[in-house]
Amino acid sequence: MIRWADDFIIGCELESDARRIMAVLPKRFGRYGLSLHPEKTSIIRFKRPRSGDGGKDRQNGSFDFLGFTFYWARSYRGYWVIKRKTARNRLARFMRVLWRWCRKNMHEPIQQQHQALCVKLRGWFRYHGVRNNYRALKAVFACAGRAWRYWLSRRSSKGAVNWQKFDRLCVSYPLPRPRIIHNI
Repeated sequence: MIRWADDFIIGCELESDARRIMAVLPKRFGRYGLSLHPEKTSIIRFKRPRSGDGGKDRQNGSFDFLGFTFYWARSYRGYWVIKRKTARNRLARFMRVLWRWCRKNMHEPIQQQHQALCVKLRGWFRYHGVRNNYRALKAVFACAGRAWRYWLSRRSSKGAVNWQKFDRLCVSYPLPRPRIIHNI
């Protein structure tokens, strides 16, 4: 079994430590025939906001990594924590892909459509099902339902599949519900 671990984040408290690591890391990778991608490697200021500013310090920023946006926010108890949510461009892209897939496969038997949609949604939920990301999971679930109903309505000229018909169809062919898988 081969595992690839080629994406990583190094967190440093001091900027001088980060700069020192960035000076040494290419040499260390070079010993093993590896290299760092110059456009994908950077030092990002990602410092915990001060307690008194209420989150208005915009210099701390956020960053995207492996399809997630990492950002600082308050926990329910009022502490600053790092949260993750699905990156906006990934979410929009997946919804577009779902819509196009439903359009392309609208004449397939409903059972086959259901199976394929379930596989797509389960895969999305398993990867993006992290704590504090339920809103994105719910948006993908709603988009899948809307797209599937819309393109089922266009299968013939005899009439649209209204929401009542679609709800009855979803009793027989339920789509997987979004849920948090990774509680990290």
